[in-house]
Amino acid sequence: MSQPEPPRPDARWAVLALVLLLLVGLIAVAWGVAHPQALSASPPAAPAAPAVLPNPLGTPPPSPGAPDPTAPSGTPTSTPTARPTTRPTLPWGGRRIFAGDDLLVAYYGTAGTGALGVLGETSPARMQQQLERAAAAFRRPGRPVRLVYELIVTIADRSPGPDRSYSHPLSRAAVEPYVRAARRHGALLLLDIQPGHQRFLPAARHWAWALRQPEVGLALDPEWRLPRGVVPAQQVGSVSAAEINRTSAWLADLVRRHDLPEKLFVLHQFRTAMIRDIDAVRSRPGLAMVQHVDGFGTRSEKRATYRVVARPDLFRMGFKLFYDEDVRRMGPAEVFALRPRVRFVSFQ
Repeated sequence: MSQPEPPRPDARWAVLALVLLLLVGLIAVAWGVAHPQALSASPPAAPAAPAVLPNPLGTPPPSPGAPDPTAPSGTPTSTPTARPTTRPTLPWGGRRIFAGDDLLVAYYGTAGTGALGVLGETSPARMQQQLERAAAAFRRPGRPVRLVYELIVTIADRSPGPDRSYSHPLSRAAVEPYVRAARRHGALLLLDIQPGHQRFLPAARHWAWALRQPEVGLALDPEWRLPRGVVPAQQVGSVSAAEINRTSAWLADLVRRHDLPEKLFVLHQFRTAMIRDIDAVRSRPGLAMVQHVDGFGTRSEKRATYRVVARPDLFRMGFKLFYDEDVRRMGPAEVFALRPRVRFVSFQ
């Protein structure tokens, strides 16, 4: 007897399974298109940097180290805060030489020799000590005494020299110790010019390097300003107001350009003829103009010279005392009694 055939599977179920499989595949493909990042194993890429845009209105970009104008308030920057600049002052402070009732007391001479005055008889350090003692006698309550080194830096000669000027300048090495000493001791340094056949202005320009220092001033000595054909010491020289004015204009401009305190500008004189057209001498901003009356002799002779030469309407007044040449040298009481009043005393 034969066995019966097993039942055959219904073909409809196979078709249904195939359709379901296709639907699942289509759904998976559609979801992958919508979420591609989910199919990648690598991390998401960083967003691209924004493009650099030009500064508005053509404003240049900030320089390195400059504050960022877009930084929020209070953000620290690498630029330090600017400090206010300090204007140069005189050794004792302030910017005016005769701002109060000050009296200047000076030693006069040149470097390395006592032949032209007491200043050069010894070293700057020893000279400072001697000057302090001489100045102490002039101290009075309420009247400060300020020290001055009057150094002859251009010296008149009896021979013409290589440039035929009948004068020569000191070396810079000879002058610099006095610049340092004046700064160290709080004194003024006054550069004295004996030009021979030179004009004062070119002789003064030679010392521009020192005159740029706030404590250094300038003195002109017309006794040693001689015309061509005359040897220094053969006669007393002279200078015109116009030549003085050209020199003072240059010095005042140097003061202005370097923002320096007031400078001493001294004119030596012991005869009225030594400064021609003195009424035409101009005052200058930045310069303390002093007429320094020289001349040695007896007390009565010196007083007479002072009365004739002094022009207090144009200048503050100076007066010279000679250690060797004066007869019964005047002391502080006699100097203080002079009229017009003396504001600058020097020893030679």
